[in-house]
Amino acid sequence: MAGLRIPSRDGFESLLVRGLSALPRPAQQLLGGPRPVRIDGQQLEPEVQLTLRLLKLSGRSAFEELPVAEARAEIRREAALYSGAPIPIEQVEEVEVPGAAGPLPARLYSPAGLPSPAPLLVYLHGGGWVVGDLDTHDQPCRFLAVQAGVRVLSVDYRLAPEHPFPAAIEDSVAAARHAIEEAARFGADPARIAIGGDSAGGNLAAAAARLLTIDGGPVPAFQLLIYPVTDLTRKRESYRLFSEGFFLTARQMDWYRDHYLPDAADASDPRASPILTANLSGLPPAYVVTAGFDVLRDEGEDYAGLLRDAGVNVTATREPGLIHGFTHGAETGRAPRAAMLRVAEALAAGLAAAPRAASAQRSRS
Repeated sequence: MAGLRIPSRDGFESLLVRGLSALPRPAQQLLGGPRPVRIDGQQLEPEVQLTLRLLKLSGRSAFEELPVAEARAEIRREAALYSGAPIPIEQVEEVEVPGAAGPLPARLYSPAGLPSPAPLLVYLHGGGWVVGDLDTHDQPCRFLAVQAGVRVLSVDYRLAPEHPFPAAIEDSVAAARHAIEEAARFGADPARIAIGGDSAGGNLAAAAARLLTIDGGPVPAFQLLIYPVTDLTRKRESYRLFSEGFFLTARQMDWYRDHYLPDAADASDPRASPILTANLSGLPPAYVVTAGFDVLRDEGEDYAGLLRDAGVNVTATREPGLIHGFTHGAETGRAPRAAMLRVAEALAAGLAAAPRAASAQRSRS
């Protein structure tokens, strides 16, 4: 048996995930459970149902029961397991950007064939403000860079509980401001810079876009909000419907919030709960996408509605058969990939329209 390499547990599970994701839909449905999962008029995608069953059978500890350091390690393992092999990209550069209290690690993704200067997305990773980093969200950034034809600047803002609220949002504002003001440093067009993120990163992107707008700029041209946290003050119906069993649980959200907010009263601060912002008018155009089987679904859709009511150009999309975290499945699942292609298309279109929108605004003034 010399030379035979036995895969690690993570390696075996990664191979299993890829193999199962390639099965025909009926086979995935058969392996995923005795019957399709239907809730609130939606049916869970068979490949997602099968993935959730695999996660349950893996016997891994719920990370909210672990010390923070171990929870971060578990999230890194899960991201590597379900993201697949890294998408090839022409250049990935480790850089630094200024945060509110000092330099922050960041990563600049530059796909081939971009114009000069190029559109840029400032990306804020998810992870409940407690877990997640540049590596856990490496694959989604690669995907968006390649498929949307943009540079992506992924920012590693400070995490709680070591750096509780408002450290993360202050870092996000500082990093986004720097990216726009110093666009040439990143090969970017300052008129075509978006801010975006998933989950807690979507929360930070939404709050940062508002703060930059009311501070008088510079303002991002577009917001990309992927299943964002928008309200830490109350739980909507989607919390009851999907409280457990669909990857992100209500207990995990409580764990995140309790680590992030040093005082429960901070939940009412619009920097923590963007949906409580008194005036949302004047914000950049936005694409808000939610997952049908996600505790955060309803607050994301409510926020999109408030943006629309305030006159913001917003597109709201629900991916009805998917769960929280689908950004990581674009290379290992058909339905997540289709959803992420729609996200990339919206980002490309939003930034392509930005210079024309800016010109129209100048001619009106």
